[in-house]
Amino acid sequence: MPGAIMEQNILIIGSGFAGLWSALSAVRLLDQHDRTDVHVTLLAPQAELRIRPRFYEPNVHDMRAPLLDLFAVTGVCFVQGLALNIDAEGRKVTYRNAEGDEAALGYDRLILASGSQLFRPAVPGLAEHAFDVDQIEQAARLEQHLFALASQPESISRNTVVVAGGGFTGIETATELPARLRAILGDDAEVRVIVIDRGAQVGAALGDDIRPAILEASRELGIEWRLGRLVAAVDAQGVVLDDDQRIDAGTVIWTAGFHASGLTEQISAPRDASGRLQVDSYLKVEGMAYIYAAGDTARAATDELGNFSVMSCQHAIPLGRHAGNNAAAELIGVAPQVYSQPKYVTCLDLGAWGAVYTEGWDRQQKLIGAEAKTLKTQINTQWIYPPAADRAVALAAADPSIPVA
Repeated sequence: MPGAIMEQNILIIGSGFAGLWSALSAVRLLDQHDRTDVHVTLLAPQAELRIRPRFYEPNVHDMRAPLLDLFAVTGVCFVQGLALNIDAEGRKVTYRNAEGDEAALGYDRLILASGSQLFRPAVPGLAEHAFDVDQIEQAARLEQHLFALASQPESISRNTVVVAGGGFTGIETATELPARLRAILGDDAEVRVIVIDRGAQVGAALGDDIRPAILEASRELGIEWRLGRLVAAVDAQGVVLDDDQRIDAGTVIWTAGFHASGLTEQISAPRDASGRLQVDSYLKVEGMAYIYAAGDTARAATDELGNFSVMSCQHAIPLGRHAGNNAAAELIGVAPQVYSQPKYVTCLDLGAWGAVYTEGWDRQQKLIGAEAKTLKTQINTQWIYPPAADRAVALAAADPSIPVA
């Protein structure tokens, strides 16, 4: 029909922090310009935001937020399925739907927000015997295992947990464990939590300013550290380290390292050591005309000082807001917004001891103990959750111009 408007589609892969906010931000811009000819489609296995930063906590089955009502009021088309293949030349994505059949979705702009997963090296016995808190199913499996410890005879092995990896996730997991274990085994249980880390110092990757708080919390909570060591093997009764030391433990939790979604490997563009795609200041993937990336799949410059985004919701949310806005902006011919996030903060949970809050890439301590714990609780239980299923409220929250920490 002469003069008919061609309908276009922005396809987003992933319903995590970056995917959700990409969708809402794209709808927001289209709404502002009264463009009903551009559709926003989100492809993901579930219509829910899984609150991954909280998976080290108990009651993990509650840490998901349904999204169907939010999608309904904002006009986001949700397609349930697992993305399998990205055809960049043909501009389509093949996926497996809920019935197990394969289908395809075309796109005019693609936003890859498929997240990351725990890196699992070829350590003997790791796959068979270790637990993790990477995905909600794995975290729930760990929680069931911890509850089952109560039915086992009292022993040092039963009461001992080894946490492999002393980074952010490892520290939060380890410092939460004494309270979790005593809630299950009894207040008088002699629990033992041991962190294995290859670093020469406690919290080496987090910097000097944050270390005193980690050390004090570790002392008060009884967390032990084995520094400069790697896990060489895992079995049903514990671990063997790379110096042949054996630690008997009924529970081993792997937290060492994350890698971007394998879908990044299907895009012919530069990637970093973690598999993240290099993006420009508008979050378009380098060398790709129609593909953007956000969240853990994107390596984006946060400032002009040489700092880049990290795999966290702190960066995923604003990255999503910008990617969605800019994909829509390109399609309707309006100016995109440059992504910039010069402020960087860290709020590290340290279990019953409290928390520590820092600002800057050098992590200068600002809050500590109970005061920082209050802030951490607000972040984890309020700030990172999706907005209410109210169109005006949700779209206003998706504005990429909102200042972010």
